[in-house]
Parts: sequence; structure tokens; C-alpha cells
Amino acid sequence: MSPAPEPDPAPRAGIAALLPHVRPYRRPLAVVAVLSLAGAAMSLAQPLVARGLLDGLGRSGPVWPQVALLAALAVGTAALSGLQQFLLTRTADRLVLGTRRRLVDHMLRLPVAEFDRRRTGDLISRVGADTALFQSVFTGGLIESVSGALVVCGAMAMMVLLDPLMSAITLAGAAGMSSGVLLMRRLRKEAEAVQDALGTMTADVERALSALRTIRASCAEDRESAGVAAGARRAYEARLRLNRLQSSLGPLVGVASQGAFLLVLAVGATRVANGAMTLGDLVAFVLFLLMLTMPINQAISAVAQLQTGLAAFGRIEEVLRLPAERSAPEGPTGAMPDRAAIRFERVSFSYDRRPVLSDVSFAVPAGGLTAVIGPSGAGKSTVLALIERFYEPDSGTIRIDGVPVDRMTTGRLRGRLGYVEQSAPVLAGTIRENLLLAAPHAGGLRLASVLERVGLAEVVARAPQGLDTPVGDNGVRLSGGERQRLAIARALLTDAPIMLMDEPTSNLDARNEAALRDAIAEVARDRTVLVVAHRLSTVVDADRIVLLDRGRVAAAGHHHELVASSPLYREMLRRQLLLPSGVG
Repeated sequence: MSPAPEPDPAPRAGIAALLPHVRPYRRPLAVVAVLSLAGAAMSLAQPLVARGLLDGLGRSGPVWPQVALLAALAVGTAALSGLQQFLLTRTADRLVLGTRRRLVDHMLRLPVAEFDRRRTGDLISRVGADTALFQSVFTGGLIESVSGALVVCGAMAMMVLLDPLMSAITLAGAAGMSSGVLLMRRLRKEAEAVQDALGTMTADVERALSALRTIRASCAEDRESAGVAAGARRAYEARLRLNRLQSSLGPLVGVASQGAFLLVLAVGATRVANGAMTLGDLVAFVLFLLMLTMPINQAISAVAQLQTGLAAFGRIEEVLRLPAERSAPEGPTGAMPDRAAIRFERVSFSYDRRPVLSDVSFAVPAGGLTAVIGPSGAGKSTVLALIERFYEPDSGTIRIDGVPVDRMTTGRLRGRLGYVEQSAPVLAGTIRENLLLAAPHAGGLRLASVLERVGLAEVVARAPQGLDTPVGDNGVRLSGGERQRLAIARALLTDAPIMLMDEPTSNLDARNEAALRDAIAEVARDRTVLVVAHRLSTVVDADRIVLLDRGRVAAAGHHHELVASSPLYREMLRRQLLLPSGVG
């Protein structure tokens, strides 16, 4: 199959898109909001108590009650802040956990075609790095922005009550501080570029490590390292642009806040000297000013974090918005009497606008062994992929036991199918874990029986840990033939009435191929077996052979019938030294 087009860029996610993710955590977030309100109130009370303390210095009476109250307010504010931060961090961690679970669960249910369009490393980056940045939307972004806004509004209101003139001066400075918000649009764009660059770099690393032996055998370490380094450089440059933009916010806000502070101090000192306001009023006003400037500084920093988090969230949402694999609803299936286990009725399929199958019709009788053969690129493996509904045909109908596959739920369909892929993938873990993948409740006797049938019993017996022997990443500790047989054993354990096998003997030597051919023939006595084969020695004894050529059925019948009627079949036999050159 040819490469599919690149996926579209991630959509821009806004605050509203966060609501479905936040809704399950509304109770702890409500507690955090109440704590924020209480902390803001206690912070706003401190300047008022300080004003009363200073204005009462010239009067008789003790001052320690006001001092004790100030200390209590400071301690209370700190305690509330700590509790708020703990609850917020715990909620954010739970949110990230839930998002990762949801993201992985959704990825495992996406159509296979989506994985043809996307790089595995980039998807891994979204589960790891992007969800971690998504956490900053809450811990360092959204809630801090809201709590800071509460303090700013409260401080501004108290300042207006204390002195309207100096409040107007402060508003001018606050406007200068808030000018940094104008950079937020660029921040979001640069943050998205950083996440995309990191996703690409992770995909490059995954590509290199997954083919490490091939790269070393090709003496391509330097070239691959340079490619990964180039991706890392692009991520570094994107991050540098983002940091440069974020760093410019600090001086801009700092100059405005310091200017406002100095101007208020000068005007306030003059008004105290003139008797227009008391020293206590001035101190309270300055404390409120500090409360105003600090949250604005924090809010601008928080909004910068928010933009970065939303950029990561946009990449997460891009995957979550993809439609899951389509499955027919439960209900009437339109079954019809049919003695064939599998039937293709004028099926056509194109991949990325390239025709793969054209008007293909054939039947696989219930029970026995049917083989699909043909030159490379004839569409053999696509036949199995369509039966499994990894892809949907452009036209035509595929039936299993008389029922169209598009009227069956994917669970019901695949529960009737045992599938051995051409690449025979083996998952990291143990031999036992791989065997139990599709049959989690299989017992020891059943495992031993299946291993004996596929010729793996001696391999397991020699292994130091038996069935609990680790197979390594992608089954690297097993030979190619052992991986193939393990995949076949895994399919046999399902007891599915229909077995689909794609090149099941491609990695086996002549001895093991003969043994596995006998095992397949035995399985075909009580199941329907459909085998895609390139090595014709595997299938010359099949009950029925379907010959594909250029996406069409060129011939069908028994071996002897095809030898007599199909020049292409005879040519394939000659090329594999299975037919003397003078025959036909």
C-alpha cells in the first residue's frame, strides 16, 4: 500500500473544550474555588488591619491584638494557599490520568487507516508529553488566573475607597502591565509549534530505535543520528522562540509595575504631608498596590502557561475527535442461507485512490482449507484485512456465514475469526502473556496442547522460565520462525470457527514448514481455514485455491485444475521449482 496523506493540523482548542474533561472533577474544583475566595478575603483584610494598627499608634492602648490578628491572617492565608495547591495538584493529576486512559482507549479503537496516516512516535508523544502539559492548564493556568482576578478586583475596589486620585494613577500603570496580553496570540502559535516539533522528534526516535538492527547492519548510525539531531534542533529552535517571547513579558510588566509603584509612592507621600490622607491609608494603599501588581504578574505568567497547555490540549483533542472504528448496532443481521463460510460479492477496494481489488467474487466453503495466492501486489493480504474490517470496501459485499460483515458488531465478527498476521507481531512480555492475549482464561493443558501442535513445546521446555520466559521488545529474543509459530498458537487458542492466516510459513525452514502444514491441515478438519500464501508448497494440497492477479480473480479450483487451466499458476509453480519446465 502506498503512503497515505499526512493528517490535518491539530485544531485550536479553547477553554470551552475543557469543560467535558473538567466536569467529573467539579466538586474538588469547587472546594478549590471556595479556598481561593477565602484566601483572597484574608489577603485583602491584611492591609486594612495594618492601616488600623498604624493609625492607632498615637492612641493609648495595646497594639498586640492587631499584631496578633495580622499574624493570624498571614498564617491563615499561607495555610489556605497550601491546601488549595495540594487539592489542585491532586485534581490535575487525576485529570491527566483520566485523559491518558481515555486517549489510549480511544487510540486502540481508531480505524486501522488512521495509523497508516500517522507516525507512532507522534501518538506516543500525545499520551506522554502533551497530557503532562495539559496539567499546567489547571495547576499553573486556569485556577491561578481566576484566583488572581479575585484579588485584583478586590484590591482595586479597596484602593478606590481609600483614595480615588491615586487609584486612577494605579489604573494607568495596570493598563501598561496588561499590555503583555497582546503577545498571547503569538504565544499560542509558538507553543503549538513546540509541541508539533516535539511530536516529530519523538517519532524520529521511535523510528530509529524500532529498526536498530537494520540501521546498524546498514552502517547508517551516523545518518539516522543526524536525522534525529535535526529534529531535536527544530524542537530546540521552536522552544527558543517561545522562551524569547515569554521572557519579553517580564520586563514589560516589570517596568509598568515599578513605574506605577514609584508614582503612587511620590503622590502618596505628598498627600500625607499635606494632610490629605493618613500614613495608615498610604501604607494600606501601597499594600493593596502590591496585591494588585503581584496577581497581574502571576496572571500574565499563568496565561502564558495556559496557552502552552491549550496547544497541547489541541493535539489531544485532535485524536479524541477522530471517529472510532465503525461497528454495526446489535439487531437483525439480514442472514441468508449460505453454505459458504466467507463470500466475496463483487468487492472493490482502493487505498489512497489506488485500486487494490476490482470486482472480486469468490467463496470459501465452510470447513477445509482455502488458499489465496498470486504475485506480489495482487491484493492477497487486503482480502484478509477486509474480512477483519480493518478497512471498508468501496463497493460490494462480504459475508460471514451468510451475514454481511457491515451488519455485525466488530466484537461479534472478530470473535468468529482467528487471525495470524504476515509480520507475526509478538508483544513485549512473556510467552504466556502472548498466548493468553486472545484467550485469557486458557488453562495449562490447553496451552501445552497448542504449543505441541505448532512445534513450540520443545522451545518452551528448554527455556529457563518456561512459559514465563520474556520474549523481549517485539519478540526480539525469539527467532523469526518461533515468532511465527507463537502467533499461530495464539490464534488457535481462540477456538474461532474461521482461521485467517497471512503467509503463516514465511519464516520457517523446510522441516518446520512441513510440520506446520500438517498442523494447518489438521485444524482445517473442524474449522474453516483461509490462507494467504506466497510459497505454493504450503497450499498445493488445499481444498480450493483462489488465484489473484492485479486485483482480480484470475482462476479458482483445485491444484490439478489450475495446473491444467491457468498459465499464470503454472508459471508460479515453475519459478518455485514445483513444476518441471516441460509441463503445460
